Amino acid sequence: MTDFSADVRLAAEGDTSAFARLYELVYKDLYHIALYSLRSTHDACDAVSDTVLDAFEAIGSLRQPEAFRSWIMRILSAKIKQRQREYFTETQDIDGLPPEDAPETDFSFEDIELRDAVDRLDPQSRLILSMSVLGGYTSSEIAEVCGSSPSTVRSRLTRIRRTLRLELSEKRRDDT
Repeated sequence: MTDFSADVRLAAEGDTSAFARLYELVYKDLYHIALYSLRSTHDACDAVSDTVLDAFEAIGSLRQPEAFRSWIMRILSAKIKQRQREYFTETQDIDGLPPEDAPETDFSFEDIELRDAVDRLDPQSRLILSMSVLGGYTSSEIAEVCGSSPSTVRSRLTRIRRTLRLELSEKRRDDT
């Protein structure tokens, strides 16, 4: 685990170079998690940009500098949830079906069945899965971001993986 303490303290004092170094350490994780959760490059970039702006403005309020990574992920998680709420309210017509002009997702998977199975997961499950698989976050770090316990995160990850395995095995069995 990287110690962010020195750069967080400098960034809190207004050192933009220190904040840039912090951003450089986490930007790939931020983007991949946002993309995996939102399934749109445009929305993922917007969520990351909003996250970075909020983090830059609030870095002085970070009480534990060593917790920078989980702190910025909590901000990203809130931005992702906000975007997902917007999807629900903006893309639903009277019948509950997405309108024809609903934004296309452009996140691609090699395995179409896997993409479809992941798409059927609820937003919180996609976030937990993406933080674990794409970001390499521990259950403790994910729990801190999601506001739950590490054991709850581990249980959810087990259920998510089991669900995906089951759906994929049933799909492949049906195809044969």
